[in-house]
Amino acid sequence: MSARLLSLQAVDKRYASVTALSGIELELGAGQGLAILGPNGAGKSTLLRIMAGLAHPTGGKVQFAEGAPQRSRVGYLGHATLLYPELTARENLVFAGRLYGVEDPGARADQLLADEGLSGVANRRARGFSRGMAQRLSIARARVHAPELLLLDEPFTGLDEPSAQRLSLRLEGLAHEGHALVLATHEIDRAARLAQTALVLVEGMVKRRVNAEEMSEPFLRTAYAEALEASP
Repeated sequence: MSARLLSLQAVDKRYASVTALSGIELELGAGQGLAILGPNGAGKSTLLRIMAGLAHPTGGKVQFAEGAPQRSRVGYLGHATLLYPELTARENLVFAGRLYGVEDPGARADQLLADEGLSGVANRRARGFSRGMAQRLSIARARVHAPELLLLDEPFTGLDEPSAQRLSLRLEGLAHEGHALVLATHEIDRAARLAQTALVLVEGMVKRRVNAEEMSEPFLRTAYAEALEASP
């Protein structure tokens, strides 16, 4: 059993009269992968933002294992790129690396640009990037400080198939190195390959849990469909 990295206990999130999340319980160990599935509006992005410390729960508890502060342990990719459009690709990564105290941010930036196939546009301003290029640079930014936990909200959005396959292989490699992954996605095939467990969210509640023994693409598709059908 992996050492516990993060736990959520009875987490709720409300916005005025709207309940975005209700009674979320989960545990994530070091090196584990968790897929979060659900239709639009199910609460996937809200859950990832709470796990990242970018939003606070209305009720319940989010707890990291003892150690370094949360900010240094988490990498987050959301719908917004968090890139500075007037900076070059390399400058964006160097700036992020300095914020996180990376020892040699320039070398780290060069490594990540190579990983993402962006070395040739390292000195181009981010404002001129296509959606796919910006997504790849954002993924590099989320990884700049080699976080223990990587939270990815629809990371394959805007990527062509070669880039998506390259990202899948890179995430598999990070998991083998002991990084924990949480992946919010509509792509069940990729979720089944990258995660050991899954949650299906519907209207802010966990309607189905898929454990490691059950995890496969056919089972996950069936579990997802059944969770949607069972919901009013």
